[in-house]
Amino acid sequence: MSGTGAAPAGADLVIRGALLLDGSGEAPVTGDLAVSGDRITGLGDLARTVGTREIEAAGRALAPGFIDVHTHDDRLLLADPDMKAKTSQGVTSVVVGNCGISLAPLRSKALPPPPFDLLADAPEYCFAGIGEYFAALDAAPPATNAVALVGHSVLRHDTMDSLDRPANDREIAQMRDLMAEAMDEGAIGMSSGLFYPPARAAATAEVMGVAEALTAGDGIYTAHIRDESEHVLDAIEEAAAIARHADVQVIISHHKCAGAANHGRSVETLALIDKLRSEQRLGLDLYPYVAGSSVLLAELTRDAARVLITWSRAMPEAAGRDLADIAAEMGVDQIEASARLQPAGAAYFMMDEGDVRRIMSHEATMIGSDGLPTDVHPHPRLWGTFPRVLGHYAREEGVLSLADAVRRMTGLPAAEFGLKDRGLLRPGAFADLVLFDPETVADRATFDEPLRTAAGIDAVFVNGEAVWTDGAATGARPGRAIRRSETNRGR
Repeated sequence: MSGTGAAPAGADLVIRGALLLDGSGEAPVTGDLAVSGDRITGLGDLARTVGTREIEAAGRALAPGFIDVHTHDDRLLLADPDMKAKTSQGVTSVVVGNCGISLAPLRSKALPPPPFDLLADAPEYCFAGIGEYFAALDAAPPATNAVALVGHSVLRHDTMDSLDRPANDREIAQMRDLMAEAMDEGAIGMSSGLFYPPARAAATAEVMGVAEALTAGDGIYTAHIRDESEHVLDAIEEAAAIARHADVQVIISHHKCAGAANHGRSVETLALIDKLRSEQRLGLDLYPYVAGSSVLLAELTRDAARVLITWSRAMPEAAGRDLADIAAEMGVDQIEASARLQPAGAAYFMMDEGDVRRIMSHEATMIGSDGLPTDVHPHPRLWGTFPRVLGHYAREEGVLSLADAVRRMTGLPAAEFGLKDRGLLRPGAFADLVLFDPETVADRATFDEPLRTAAGIDAVFVNGEAVWTDGAATGARPGRAIRRSETNRGR
């Protein structure tokens, strides 16, 4: 346990008789927790503490609120500030701006090309600077906290006249200046999506040059690597080299080995990751499914055992249907059907269950949903990621212990991203909390019914206020935009 301290005489809230999972990975103990204002004020035996409100946990688990380290919730925070897809899972903080795409800085009136449409399709959700984005969150707070990355692909769009070539020295300098400005305004770092067409032509040296803006503030670099299939080892090496050049930490986003020809190769990738971790700061995250999801790209359909359409502007009725069935009805192959559906999104069944379990078991792996809230028929990871790890993989399959599963959602991501006073149960920490039943917690979202809320999540608190109770959002919106100056990152 992370420390108990003296028991307070009184508190706004006391949760009694809970199985305390403190986020460190240590074995849980039974005890009480007190909250006053937005902070935890007591932990342990609080029999003499009187709470204005008291909850009898009756052996249910109490953990720090879950931190979703890989999201595309940039617009959701503004458009649906109750954040039900996340609070219903116990998520209290989200990291936005992943995979090279973010809502800021966008000074251009033209929207960036796909995959930016995973975030927004209208300019009113775009911001000239990350400071403006944070100001919008301050003005209309969401239910969860938010930490923001800046997307490298968005910097390219705002700086270059053509994205199908490497940036020149002048453009790299402009991107670096924009990134430095964003860091000053509160961004925690930069993400890249070198797999996607808007950044595919970017040379390694280009990303290195832009990443130099992260060095002074010890920003974090998250990488949707250039190739998650045949050349996955080279792509991991590239991401690591970019971070070494800038002397910053790198996170390999949603680590996977995609395509049947690469199933089982997590043995190789994790060995490489271990080697790199002995030389530099490097982490990784994953989502607990064998299917990924993104915009509809013909090249991804070739390696997928199944492709499920999640949205299509040309054919809205295709959402939730298999691409193979749509192609058969059209009398064309899946490549042609993909072209006719554009612009569109899809879920791709491309991974091996053994790789998912092996990567999940790695000591440095964090959990991130990578959910896409703008999809009409989204991948179920949007609503089910965290309960799926707790229920299916920890309780039912024993891939992780309950305490270790919670660590990967709380203490570990808080430490990796430098989220000060979050991710652990201890006096003085922010009261981001989730009360759940370890015997019944489970994901109920499926590929057929992706919007179903999880079971077993009883109450969720953000900065001391209840945001989810009795299976519904409370309407409270105590979330905060967490700027880099409010974190432990910096030199």
